[in-house]
Amino acid sequence: MELLKRRILQDGKCYPGGILKVDSFINHQMDSKLMYHVAEEFARLFADSGINKIVTIEASGIAPAIMVGYIMNLPVVFVKKKQPKTMENMLTTTVHSFTKNRDYTVCISHDFLTADDRILFIDDFLAYGNAAQGIIDLADQAGAQIAGMGFIIEKAFQHGRDILIEKGIRVESLAIIQSLENCEITITDQA
Repeated sequence: MELLKRRILQDGKCYPGGILKVDSFINHQMDSKLMYHVAEEFARLFADSGINKIVTIEASGIAPAIMVGYIMNLPVVFVKKKQPKTMENMLTTTVHSFTKNRDYTVCISHDFLTADDRILFIDDFLAYGNAAQGIIDLADQAGAQIAGMGFIIEKAFQHGRDILIEKGIRVESLAIIQSLENCEITITDQA
């Protein structure tokens, strides 16, 4: 996705510790046209995967997941970071946030993630794979199948893909950051 790569190089900001800030166009303020093109690409990549539901985790994955769901005409469910008082039949797991450096107990209603589901997980970033591993745990608890995982941006140097590939998960990333050394953004075409 050349449009996405250009935007990362133009507007992305690098911070020490392997942090890439894209909040001006992806995960705080969103460029809706860019997000639509991102969703079109995910829909194209996973068109023949037999998916019946899109899953994401709040909050930054919600916008791209909804766009993908809209294009693929599929329901979207998001894993919550806080347990609502009204949630019944709940599945939970713990996810570590790299950016915020804290653990979250996340939850989803088993009513919305079942053994009948073949899901596509969509998120903004793949770093160490912590959120993705949480989704794998929730899917296992529900008996759901994971058809694939799509990430807008992957930080290859943090090796989250390796963990997911070892688990047999199909991973598609639209922009792969090879390095953020010296706060210089280096994008590659390969995983």
